[in-house]
Amino acid sequence: MEVKKVLSDLKRRFPNEPEYHQAVEEVLMTIEEEYNKHPEFDKYNLIERLCIPDRVFTFRVTWVDDKGQVQTNMGYRIQHNNAIGPYKGGIRFHSSVNLSILKFLAFEQTFKNSLTTLPMGGGKGGSDFSPRGKSDMEVMRFCQAFVTELWRHIGPQTDVPAGDIGVGGREVGYMYGMYKKMALENTGTFTGKGIEFGGSLVRPEATGYGNVYFLLEMLKTKGIDIKDKVVAVSGSGNVAQYTVKKLISLGAKVITMSDSNGYIYDPDGIDEEKLAFIFNLKNVQRGRIREYAEKYGCKYVEGARPWNEKCDIAMPSATQNEIDGDDARALLANGCFAVSEGANMPSTPDAIAEFLNAKILYAPGKAANAGGVSVSGLEMTQNSIKLSWSREEVDAKLQSIMKDIHSQCTLYGKQEDGYINYVKGANVAGFMKVAKAMMAQGIL
Repeated sequence: MEVKKVLSDLKRRFPNEPEYHQAVEEVLMTIEEEYNKHPEFDKYNLIERLCIPDRVFTFRVTWVDDKGQVQTNMGYRIQHNNAIGPYKGGIRFHSSVNLSILKFLAFEQTFKNSLTTLPMGGGKGGSDFSPRGKSDMEVMRFCQAFVTELWRHIGPQTDVPAGDIGVGGREVGYMYGMYKKMALENTGTFTGKGIEFGGSLVRPEATGYGNVYFLLEMLKTKGIDIKDKVVAVSGSGNVAQYTVKKLISLGAKVITMSDSNGYIYDPDGIDEEKLAFIFNLKNVQRGRIREYAEKYGCKYVEGARPWNEKCDIAMPSATQNEIDGDDARALLANGCFAVSEGANMPSTPDAIAEFLNAKILYAPGKAANAGGVSVSGLEMTQNSIKLSWSREEVDAKLQSIMKDIHSQCTLYGKQEDGYINYVKGANVAGFMKVAKAMMAQGIL
């Protein structure tokens, strides 16, 4: 495989899609050595087939706001690869959503799902609609309009969507309700559903908890205890909230959280009472993180990210490319020795290079944040067998999956000097499973 040639061809065929190009390059650069051990892959043009999605659905979504005005947004679903199971991946509602971002997410999801050991392929979808500032009725009407087009392309054995940025339990509930009405079935096609209608316990917590479980496995390799470690977390949505909750329970000291307007720095640490305020602020009031600073009298920095604050561990849990090279250098200069990603591709290539060159513990999102889709897979299983597992059962399975993902990363990522390159380990482990499945199933 000639990586430069593959990338050049993809950029020619799919111009103006920088996030997609970035995701593909990061994977190809790390799997090249292992790929070249298998000349049969080139014979079947495997890499090109794996980089390009199976299909892309693009559609208009028309809905009516509370003022009676007709609004129009774009809707998308990327079905990237189903070699090891039905397409599986979230739906994102955010003004930044475009084909490039969704193609990168679907590409990443394919390998992330492969790592979980569960039979799930990769997909992603969304819209440039933002629920922020919309009423419940407006969100409901949009979700119903979105699914009116999407429903014909998804199903329990075909494509199972879930939530993502801008899509929580409320949005999933509205979409699932409309899907049932259109498809005349109740098969659990969406995951992240309410407990009352097929959802799984621990699903809301899964991405954040899973990220911490993966971090703990990394720390074990160095004999480091999480207790009393200072942690900088970005974001204040679902992933960040439950990351912080689990960290607090383990005795870590969380000093930052953020949203798209800025970040708070609380040198005393965010405790359970303060976190309860954030849960209410973000999930009920849908307010801004600066209100935390106003209530508790701590520092708020507008229009900035928290990576200049001194910490032992960084856990980016907001969005893609939120840590650049300068941020990475600032973290390292301040003594940060571990980074575990709760978001999808939150570190730029420059930042990743800094972390790897410094040989700190660095877990890429496709490994560290796989807990969410893992419990989504467990939700699919529970729906299929018409049973519900207890919170303890699901949490135990989640911990087991995250340990197994860590083992896979170690298998392919351990270097001669003992350093574990989790980026290479995750990419090679995820790739090899999908590649072998594609080879076994013929040219499709």
